[in-house]
Amino acid sequence: MQVFLTGGTGLIGTAVTAELLAHGYDVAALVRSDASAQVASKAGAEPVRGSLTDLDVIRQAAGAADGVIHLAFGNDFTSAEALSQNIAEEGAALLAVSEALEGSGKPLVSVSGTPRVNGRPSVESDPIPLDGPVGGRARVVTSVLGFADRGVRTSTVRLPRTVHRDGVGGFAGILTGIARRTGVSSYPGDGSQRWPAVHALDAATLFRLALEKAEAGTSWHAVDDEGDAVVDIAGVIGRRLGVPVESAPVEQFGALGAIFAADQPASSEHTRRVLGWEPTHPRLLADLELIEP
Repeated sequence: MQVFLTGGTGLIGTAVTAELLAHGYDVAALVRSDASAQVASKAGAEPVRGSLTDLDVIRQAAGAADGVIHLAFGNDFTSAEALSQNIAEEGAALLAVSEALEGSGKPLVSVSGTPRVNGRPSVESDPIPLDGPVGGRARVVTSVLGFADRGVRTSTVRLPRTVHRDGVGGFAGILTGIARRTGVSSYPGDGSQRWPAVHALDAATLFRLALEKAEAGTSWHAVDDEGDAVVDIAGVIGRRLGVPVESAPVEQFGALGAIFAADQPASSEHTRRVLGWEPTHPRLLADLELIEP
């Protein structure tokens, strides 16, 4: 079985590529550069040259595959405009994939984020909010899931705020980058807000399980840590880098400030029970101990 994979050379994508290859799949990976093509080839995947804006390339590769896992997303979070552009490009690409698979019964696993629910951890049946800084992305994913009625076995893996590996990745990784630049490990508010997390290798396993088992139109939570207090995350970062740990105004965190400040724990009990997913790799605070000073 050949799987077409977007975002295959990133933190999560490299883990998904290895997971698929280890379980006997062939992987065709969308790559934007010669360097990425070399990474994909070295990992054992077949490079497909193009980006999320190359819709003809994406349609052809998706149509030729037995299933698709979509992970690619722009990494520019410097402004609301850049984030909006990332979402627009992803939306057009996912629509192209969905249309290429229409009527085939083939699996399409997309990616979104765990939602925030007031007063309790979010669960898989909770809707993702269609407004806010990343509401456009939620609307895209909702539209893709709708292709379940058009002959595509769509599902989405909802990732927590931090997907980590070897001390890097996700929102915690952004905090680490801020600490390196400013000399202060900062966090918004009083730091009591909780962020869910998962190791990239555990997330990769769930993407494979969704590809194999998920029913059409379903959502799943790749959550190991239900919620780590941000002040604790910043504390480990500060200790590893040898810098002070301090609260900072929400505005300092740019386009993601409102999300950083929100309490947003999430559960994966349903995902574990139905798909048989069980994380086995280090949790976030332990993994952050691997941050290089």
